[in-house]
Amino acid sequence: MDLNLKGRRAVVTGSTGGIGYAAARELASLGATVAINGRTQTRVDAAIAKLKGEVKGGTFVGAPGDLGGADGANAIIRAVPDADILVNNAGIFEPKPFFDISDEDWMRFFETNVLSGVRLARHYTPKMVKRGWGRVVFISSESGLHIPVEMIHYGVTKTAQIAVARGLAETVTGTGVTVNSVLPGPTMSEGVGDFMSKMAGGVANPDLEKMGRDFIRDHRPTSLLGRMATIEEVANMIAYVCSPAASATSGAALRVDGGVVRAIP
Repeated sequence: MDLNLKGRRAVVTGSTGGIGYAAARELASLGATVAINGRTQTRVDAAIAKLKGEVKGGTFVGAPGDLGGADGANAIIRAVPDADILVNNAGIFEPKPFFDISDEDWMRFFETNVLSGVRLARHYTPKMVKRGWGRVVFISSESGLHIPVEMIHYGVTKTAQIAVARGLAETVTGTGVTVNSVLPGPTMSEGVGDFMSKMAGGVANPDLEKMGRDFIRDHRPTSLLGRMATIEEVANMIAYVCSPAASATSGAALRVDGGVVRAIP
């Protein structure tokens, strides 16, 4: 199985923490040069310093930019004009009752979760097509299939990502470029951990693993794992689909959801 990415250039958005960080680390361990993206130069620099300590010989470049608007995407493109791999991971979430979600909230979620990936894919994918090899991955969510009632706006953007990935995959048919979406289920990422810590009401050193299991039991009872996934487990799927080994996988929505989605396909 060929997982060697030596000589490949990857851009991973939202990679200063969580799933994006784990994906960047895994791609670097396979030999890729990885561009690290976050909202600020400070966060990007800190993530790169940490990654260099974890991936001996890993090569990283900084690509700061707030993907909540077109300026952030343009900043990434200026920092990294070309790439062989694009992982559209940047995203936001927040629980909010439907009737409290304003137009501004809807637009903010759509800009960050959907248009960020559209803008970058529109730039990088044609160059991949010309070279005859490339990987584009949208990090969606099982929430794109099972819209969570507590954050409908988030779920809608995740459904949109799946649709964009499929449409782009069909656009580049037969070119050697693959486009897929990866659908994590509930994952103990940095953001989720912070959210659960706040839910614990200021309790010192809350048991996040237990809280994760309780969340799955109460809110995602169809899970076959009975726990949240780790960021490394999700990153493994991302790294595989970015590799030469996944050359026959395109247009797919690949679930890393622990079996939360009960549909067989």
